[in-house]
Amino acid sequence: MAAVRIALLHALLAVSSLAAPLQAAAEAAGSPGLQTVRPPGYKPIAGDARLGEKLFNDTGLSTNGMSCSACHANHGAFQASFAQPYPHTVQMAAEQLGRGKVHLDEMVQACMVMPMEAKPLPWESKELAALVAYLRLQQKSFKPSTTP
Repeated sequence: MAAVRIALLHALLAVSSLAAPLQAAAEAAGSPGLQTVRPPGYKPIAGDARLGEKLFNDTGLSTNGMSCSACHANHGAFQASFAQPYPHTVQMAAEQLGRGKVHLDEMVQACMVMPMEAKPLPWESKELAALVAYLRLQQKSFKPSTTP
């Protein structure tokens, strides 16, 4: 039994040591799925919601002239699941990336690389943290539609 545990531990270590190179390869290849996954050892930082609000409306974040508010002004395009605490399943991530539960920062990255056609924000950046902080405020005032 100990030998099996050791073999499993070695397998897990091998897989985890591949995570950073795989993420770098995904970014180089433009794979949106892997670009939106939190990197190993990532710890979210606190963000400035005021900066996040400015960035939410900034078309300069994208390559196609979109801003976050192009889809999400006045809570537009948020599904009912947006009211749930993260991580949770998000329809766009499930359908376009094959992802189950995602964190809010991963959804910001998904929007960056898919609808906004940009590179993901650096994971340790104040910009990503600010957008997450602002979206958490938006989440508090979000009321899912009760109409079908």
